[in-house]
Amino acid sequence: MSLDFRSPRTNHPAARHTRRSAVKAGALGLLGGFGLDRLAALQAAQPAAASSHGPKSVIYIFLSGGLSQLESFDMKPDAPSDIRGEFGTIPTKTPGLHICEHLPELAKRSDKWAICRSVTHQSNEHSDGHMIMMTGRSQMPLGFDRTKPKETDWPSIAALAGTLIPQQGVLPSAMVLPEKLVHRTGRTIPGQFGGLLGKHYDPFFLESSKPHPGSYGAYPEYLFDHPTGFMKREDLEFRTFSLDLPDTVDFDRLRDRLGLRQFLDGQQAHLEKTALAQGMDRYREMAIDLISDEKTKSAFDVHSVDDKTQDRYGRNAFGWSLLMARQLVEAGVRLVQVNLGNNETWDTHQSAFPNLKNYLFPPTDRAVSALLDDLEERGLLDDTLVVMASEFGRTPKISTLRIPGQNTLPGRDHWGAVQSVWFAGGGIRGGAVLGETDKFAGHPVSDAKTPEDFAATIFHTLGVPIGTHWQDIIGRPMPLYNGSPMTELFG
Repeated sequence: MSLDFRSPRTNHPAARHTRRSAVKAGALGLLGGFGLDRLAALQAAQPAAASSHGPKSVIYIFLSGGLSQLESFDMKPDAPSDIRGEFGTIPTKTPGLHICEHLPELAKRSDKWAICRSVTHQSNEHSDGHMIMMTGRSQMPLGFDRTKPKETDWPSIAALAGTLIPQQGVLPSAMVLPEKLVHRTGRTIPGQFGGLLGKHYDPFFLESSKPHPGSYGAYPEYLFDHPTGFMKREDLEFRTFSLDLPDTVDFDRLRDRLGLRQFLDGQQAHLEKTALAQGMDRYREMAIDLISDEKTKSAFDVHSVDDKTQDRYGRNAFGWSLLMARQLVEAGVRLVQVNLGNNETWDTHQSAFPNLKNYLFPPTDRAVSALLDDLEERGLLDDTLVVMASEFGRTPKISTLRIPGQNTLPGRDHWGAVQSVWFAGGGIRGGAVLGETDKFAGHPVSDAKTPEDFAATIFHTLGVPIGTHWQDIIGRPMPLYNGSPMTELFG
């Protein structure tokens, strides 16, 4: 997507510099002031360090649908066959730690990651689970509606981070990519937005993908349908966020603002018209700054990255998303939420074993491992916490859906009672395992942790002080921390 302001070309460097400066100044004047106000409590507070190394960044990988703990990081090879499933285990680099045989690259890197096997909440419903794990609040908000986001919802972790953490440079402090989470019916899943903060504090969504109902996974090579397997669609394109400004600019075209307005509206289409005056200010400021900042613009461009790096991550929606997340963190974004799979992609009710083996684990294992290596090689891993979670886990007992006219293969149902949450980098003790489940991986038997503890771990890592409050839309102070950071996982 591109804005193209064309006028007769000039090659004089000074002219280009002067014109760009004038464009930025003129556009700022045309588009008005920029309300990037912070909560007063955070403006006055000095961020507390998550460790002796100071505040860090976070990449939150969200697997919508529900990753099975029994097929990933909490396997029970000695359980009966209707519990343990079809997959075998493999040893990791950490003595005594075994994980799924279809995650070989992550197994080789267990010295960089840790697992909490005991995150628990009480909901087995998708929308409730999304609200819980994207906001870090176990109780449903007053008036919660599973069919749509509401202003009375809890604010998402990304919205709170974007509001409370001061912006560094051009880019906002928190972003979500490559798309908003949308159900196959077309409804937008609640829990992703500003909620009680107000619509103008919705997080920044980079719409690199468009929802594609009826298909799942990492297009193009790992696109699939849950009951039938591999799919091919020509209409799916991973787009990069781009503002392309030529060396010279036609001010008459800039003054009408139509192209810029259309672009910005498209980037945040979910904002209602009543919120545009406030919420769009942030988009206008970022867009104008990006016009004159080539280095920052490149953070959004994954297709121009060298072939070796793209191949390393995987040339698919999962690989490009995590590559973009790394680039954004390197450019100064403090929290990036990456949705690996829309439309509840990880909801493995049926054909769980072939779908995980063939379509979900390969691009995830490859891209997440590449992310760890890339962060480490760039000196960013110690200062970047990578977390991976779902809205819930899966039932211990395997089941088979009964659908008229379909010969379905086995899978697992929803299970909020326990899930395995994965952590890497950011001072994590490699190979650490926190919490234990019963012999069927159905319930925690030690060190049970809540979504509130999970969110507290993220905020503490980001350096937001314990005791911080945020203000809701009518000015009431709300505590940010409703749990305790999982300090046991850190060295």
